[in-house]
Amino acid sequence: MKHSASHIVSRVAASLLGAYAFVWGSVVLGITLLLAAGLPYGEARTVAYLLAFLVFLACFCWTYAAASLVRVWTVLLGGGAAMSGAAWLLARA
Repeated sequence: MKHSASHIVSRVAASLLGAYAFVWGSVVLGITLLLAAGLPYGEARTVAYLLAFLVFLACFCWTYAAASLVRVWTVLLGGGAAMSGAAWLLARA
């Protein structure tokens, strides 16, 4: 199946920028949850950053394997925004 140049550029952008946004949200939420669980900040940050590598790899690979580009952008950006918002709400509580 031949894809247009804009489709390929969008897929590459999703794999890099969208996955970064998703990982950012997961790191922020992970640190916030680990702090709420009583872990010191340094340990919470280290655990979240170590898991971030695996999350980014999974998001990056899934971006190219998924059939729908709209779903990819929705999940990556929406998930990143939702996790960032949840972390913000938890931090304020």
